[in-house]
Amino acid sequence: MAAAKIKKGDTVVVRSGKDKGRTGTVLQVLPKDEKVVVQGVNIAARHRKPSQQNPQGGIDRFEAPLHISKVSVADKDGKPTRVRFETKDGKKVRVAVKSGEAIDA
Repeated sequence: MAAAKIKKGDTVVVRSGKDKGRTGTVLQVLPKDEKVVVQGVNIAARHRKPSQQNPQGGIDRFEAPLHISKVSVADKDGKPTRVRFETKDGKKVRVAVKSGEAIDA
């Protein structure tokens, strides 16, 4: 498996789909499915019947996973950038292609 270009806690920009252009923080990465969950993006609604745990029922809203190819890491100016890996001081670090700055500081 390749090294993770997008990690939990990264600020990302959605590149395509209904939420194109929106920015959010990665809450979860699902590497087996090649998906990410981004805060406030790709909100899904699930209608729930009343049950013992939830006697009120109603509509549950939650962030659904997005394919990892639909998001890019946001540079310091908030614009999307690609990620490459460089070795600095014997450590492998992620670097923003546009600015050349290290993402893992």
